[in-house]
Amino acid sequence: MRKRGILILAGLVLMATVSGALWSQTAQDVLKKMIEVGGGRETLAAIKDSTMTGTMEMIQMGFNGSITMYQKEPNMLRMDVEVMGMLITQAYDGEKGWWINPQTGAAEEMQENQSQDFKRQAYGNDSLLNTEKFGISYELKGTEKADDKDCILLEQTFKDGNKNTILIDSATYLPYKTRAKSLNQMGAEVQSETTLSDYKPVNGIPVPHSITIKQDGQEFMKMTITKVSYNSGLEDSFFKMTK
Repeated sequence: MRKRGILILAGLVLMATVSGALWSQTAQDVLKKMIEVGGGRETLAAIKDSTMTGTMEMIQMGFNGSITMYQKEPNMLRMDVEVMGMLITQAYDGEKGWWINPQTGAAEEMQENQSQDFKRQAYGNDSLLNTEKFGISYELKGTEKADDKDCILLEQTFKDGNKNTILIDSATYLPYKTRAKSLNQMGAEVQSETTLSDYKPVNGIPVPHSITIKQDGQEFMKMTITKVSYNSGLEDSFFKMTK
């Protein structure tokens, strides 16, 4: 299994833990409501790190595994994936991305495009609460019917110019889908769509416990979150590459 296959997960999943007439709102109005529904500014600001554990099914590859995602504010991320008897670790330490090759056990730096992809996914609650600090902007792009939900389209633009589209359930102001360009397991750019459902409160914060990811319209991965914890005291060194 190549290292790129899991890259699309973390940042969109960890952002979704926060989460009238459309034309009477601004993008900032929508963000404000997302923050309120997601637990409130004070609650979200108090979270310094989070850990999510779950099971995963790689549809196209035909195997199952487990995954644990660790995020530390403002921009550190680590993912440990166990599959077919192998442990695959990927991380962003706030400056660069790296991974442990399961075949050699050696830590290696990610290629630049992978590292930048992981960097965007590593942003946590602080990037939602203080968008200007991270050079992230939002723009309302209309509405869309997604499955049985009326959704508000919010376009997220990162400092490097990359864009994501967030489909927000207009009834709850929780993210329902996200769309973005990402790298597939072969390193080619694909259009990915992530569906977030089965929201359950964890310490007052609604967290999606079911995640389905499609690549170019085909189901790629399903994940079920089984445990979420906050402020477990993760050290910076946990995210650093070790030789």
